[in-house]
Amino acid sequence: MEASSLPAALELVSGGGLGLSPEKRAVLWSSLLLLQRDYRFERVWFWGCIQGVRGAYYIAEGLGPDRAAPRSRLYSLNCVEWSLLPPVTKEMLMRAGPLKGRFQGDPSFEYEYTERNAEDAERLVEDGKEPTIKEEARVVATIEQIDRAVGIIPRGAFVKTPLGSVSENRNFEGLSLTEAKKLSSYFHFTEPVNLKNKTLLEKADLDPSTDFLDSLEHDIPQGSWTVQLEKGGAVVVLRSLLWLGLTFYHVPMTKQYGYVYFGTGEKNLDLPFML
Repeated sequence: MEASSLPAALELVSGGGLGLSPEKRAVLWSSLLLLQRDYRFERVWFWGCIQGVRGAYYIAEGLGPDRAAPRSRLYSLNCVEWSLLPPVTKEMLMRAGPLKGRFQGDPSFEYEYTERNAEDAERLVEDGKEPTIKEEARVVATIEQIDRAVGIIPRGAFVKTPLGSVSENRNFEGLSLTEAKKLSSYFHFTEPVNLKNKTLLEKADLDPSTDFLDSLEHDIPQGSWTVQLEKGGAVVVLRSLLWLGLTFYHVPMTKQYGYVYFGTGEKNLDLPFML
């Protein structure tokens, strides 16, 4: 969610019991505005918080002119001092995938593998050391997984130019209440997968400038999202059952929208058996 409107945005998603104390909220808001100035980001989003056993990671994302370009990610343990996270790599995602259990809250904590693949076994023979991965890398991989799976935007909020860059749609005035209650009105803000498999006939009714992403209506498993009206029907709230703690909000007929994550960073693998 947008850093400049953080206090009001956190209030809108507080219906599910998520959020921060008033003191922490004020400190974080001021800190993010200074972060945007110091790093010269065009926009700063507060991504959320991953709760560990001994501490929590507060995550922020810095954006440039192209909204689809890789974002700079930073973390803080106290909402005041921020450190850049390394860019995500395929190796990070592969090595962090098998890890289970809670985060510790210590970026330098090292996880040891109980199961080793051929590459890890070869490395063990060469170096004589057990393969490990730092928690900082696991944080990066988890943020990327959550963004790919449940990071969403309303339809029409962003436009794609003929050159391929993505920018905010200045003509976007929000979804109507009727449209805001439909899953088809929201898109995954990541590289599309299902869109590439559509036939030319299915693509004929799509606007290439706004319908360039995958919608939520075909998410697997079906039923992994809940749609609710809160604040007396003034706010539409979507919650993910796949990544518990991810909440998206949109105020119909306005430009107010965003998502935030407050959770343990663990995927709900039992979801298919709960539906």
